[in-house]
Amino acid sequence: MSRTLRAGSRIFVNRSLALEKIRCFGFDMDYTLAMYKSPDYEELAFELLLDRLVSIGYPHEILKYQYDPTFPTRGLVFDAQYGNLLKVDSHGNLLVCAHGFRFLKGAEIWNYYPNKFIQRDDMKRFHILNTLFNLTETYLYACLVDFFTNCSRYVNCDTGYKHGNLFMSFRSIFQDVREAMDHVHLSGCLKEKTLQNLEKFVVKDPRVPLLLSRMKEAGKVFLATNSDYNYTDAIMTYLFTFDPGDKVQRPWRSYFDLIVVDTRKPLFFAEGTVLRQVNTDTGKLRIGTYTGPLQHCTVYSGGSSDMVCDLLGVKGKDILYIGDHIFGDILKSKKRQGWRTFLVVPELARELHVWTEKSEIFEELRSLDVLLAELYQPLDSGSSERPDISSIKRQIQNVTHKMDMCYGKMGSLFRCGSRQTLFANQLMRYADLYAASFLNFLYYPFSYLFRAPPVLMPHESTVEHMHLELRESGLLTGHRLHQLSFHGHQNLRGIFQDTDEAENDDDD
Repeated sequence: MSRTLRAGSRIFVNRSLALEKIRCFGFDMDYTLAMYKSPDYEELAFELLLDRLVSIGYPHEILKYQYDPTFPTRGLVFDAQYGNLLKVDSHGNLLVCAHGFRFLKGAEIWNYYPNKFIQRDDMKRFHILNTLFNLTETYLYACLVDFFTNCSRYVNCDTGYKHGNLFMSFRSIFQDVREAMDHVHLSGCLKEKTLQNLEKFVVKDPRVPLLLSRMKEAGKVFLATNSDYNYTDAIMTYLFTFDPGDKVQRPWRSYFDLIVVDTRKPLFFAEGTVLRQVNTDTGKLRIGTYTGPLQHCTVYSGGSSDMVCDLLGVKGKDILYIGDHIFGDILKSKKRQGWRTFLVVPELARELHVWTEKSEIFEELRSLDVLLAELYQPLDSGSSERPDISSIKRQIQNVTHKMDMCYGKMGSLFRCGSRQTLFANQLMRYADLYAASFLNFLYYPFSYLFRAPPVLMPHESTVEHMHLELRESGLLTGHRLHQLSFHGHQNLRGIFQDTDEAENDDDD
């Protein structure tokens, strides 16, 4: 399958999954079934956020900023103490640091963060911006820091800005932006603007009803969205209507065995809320808690993941849940319910393009690693010689920067040079499968076995199974062995994937 598909149409595997064992497919709506057009949708949200901030007292001059899709990436961390945007790995080590639009280097970073490290569990100070909705928020933090830093009316301080007798901390800026985000989403102004021009803001693809029809033949299908019914109905009607003149239109609700709105994820995956029926004529909720059996084409509000399992008669690994939110959809459904998980990563299309088209940059970085290892190769613990590696280190930094700039100003979603980001680590840890779109399921039969490649530890990836002609000393450095074994282990992965497809799914 993977050999005949182009990279953008593939589904990638972290943990093996037998599709024929999935009895139920669950979907989020926003950024999953309903893909919003970028950057149009982010531009709209950004304008609404600016308007909201001005309405609560922020200077009108901030309205001059326009959304730049090349700057933000998901998975960044906002430091509410110093106002910096940080890109970190899974351990909290800093990869990139920006103050407004100015990227900090060397001593500047050490001044803020000794050891170039942050305590990620300090949730009051460090805020992870992981969702696609966070992209506009991320860019807005950079804009506000840029504005106040360069505005002559304000005095720059370590933790904020002074204006006369007033002090505005980065923490208060963070709180204002978060409240503005809540207002834009909860007041309905973003939804209203979206519904006024669906063609501009929402991707319409005839393959959506085709795939859901096939999924419904293979198992049960449910929708669980945080959106209210009226907005859900408008979006889904648009997605599933392709010939307005056709009098025999199939209602979008008929593609699902269960529809739940107002889920309030991630609370939905814990204790949940009261399960109520929705009056689909008025969009209003019926009085009282629903306690009856599942009714076809009935829409529910609230509830919990446990209730979904009870109503559909499925449990745990019977369910494959498909969403875009690494925390609200994937992490919680995996940790609390044991559901199988599929993460939609729209940025993957761009990432794969750079990965394939700019392969010479990755090869350059790899060759520098080899060169660095070779400088140490003739030395051992008795050597007093110290190789000059400063030039190679500068080259590695330059190549890493060149690589990052291919993706955007904040670099790749998944890596910084050879180091993986926090987002990449979370994806690998919690998403069983991932792809640029859930529509990639169209290219796989429902009997398919998604087989994960072997995850090799450093002592396995740098030491070959087969005999190596070693040097007279009988030693090779870890870096050098890695270079020798790289292509061999790529082939080994292919062998594992080919031979193991006949085996049972080891995760079930």
